[in-house]
Amino acid sequence: PRGSISLLMAWAWHDRAGRLKPFKLAIFALLFVPLGFVAQVGLTDPRWLNAMVHESGLWAIRLLFVSLALTPLRSSLAWPELALVRRMIGVAAACYAGLHLLGYVADMAFDLGKVLSEIWLRIYLTIGFVALLFLLALAVTSTDAMVKRLGGRRWAALHRLVYPAAILAAIHFFLQSKLDIREPTIMAGLLLWLLGYRIVLWTAGTERARSAWTLLALALLIGPLTAGLEALVVWWQNGIDPLRVLNANLKFTHGLRPAWWVLIAGLIVAALSLPRVRSQRRKRAKRVASREPQCA
Repeated sequence: PRGSISLLMAWAWHDRAGRLKPFKLAIFALLFVPLGFVAQVGLTDPRWLNAMVHESGLWAIRLLFVSLALTPLRSSLAWPELALVRRMIGVAAACYAGLHLLGYVADMAFDLGKVLSEIWLRIYLTIGFVALLFLLALAVTSTDAMVKRLGGRRWAALHRLVYPAAILAAIHFFLQSKLDIREPTIMAGLLLWLLGYRIVLWTAGTERARSAWTLLALALLIGPLTAGLEALVVWWQNGIDPLRVLNANLKFTHGLRPAWWVLIAGLIVAALSLPRVRSQRRKRAKRVASREPQCA
């Protein structure tokens, strides 16, 4: 197809052979839904511009984490189509991050000197801005044409910037959330799980990484680590005894703490991998049986 619009349409909901992919089309449409939430807070909140900045930033980090989660989900569910939308979701995360910055500039009355000064002087803004630069670099080089131009190895090396971008985004989220750190803690716990999964993937291989036992072990490890992380952050920000925060994880009067949500998410992924494991065992058993000599 010719023309930028045709190219966008082909990239968005066609595969490389030019065939229509309803799954890609559905995901492409869903990526516009967060704009509705951004518009909603803008229409209902008295500090509408500040609220839109906050909401767009929330969706940027959520989509970034969704894009990172697609690799373990694709492997656990044996759902290869998830690979078709990973770059699309990553680009959407970069777009919402760009909207987040644009809203902040508008909130500063487009005083670019003041914006740059704030980014330079406030560490949480510096961290967030570097994360945004990483995401923009990944978005610009996300096309197949850039893969060919850079070469597979260099492109893959460049796109590993998504991990430091996610770490910086999580730190930025923590630092700017002074009162309610539940969602930043959940995001940080999920990031620990995702990084743990990739460490296993890189060091032990795909089979070990997608093993139900590995996924279960990750869930049981990262859940308590998330509780410890929350306790340290609360102690650092507010001087509250970490043991009080850890003890709060054992009480459910105010709902589930972030560590429990991270543990539940990890257990769900481990459970989702069980049908694939059973299917592989049946196929392996059939192959073994087919090799056995038949009795006369």
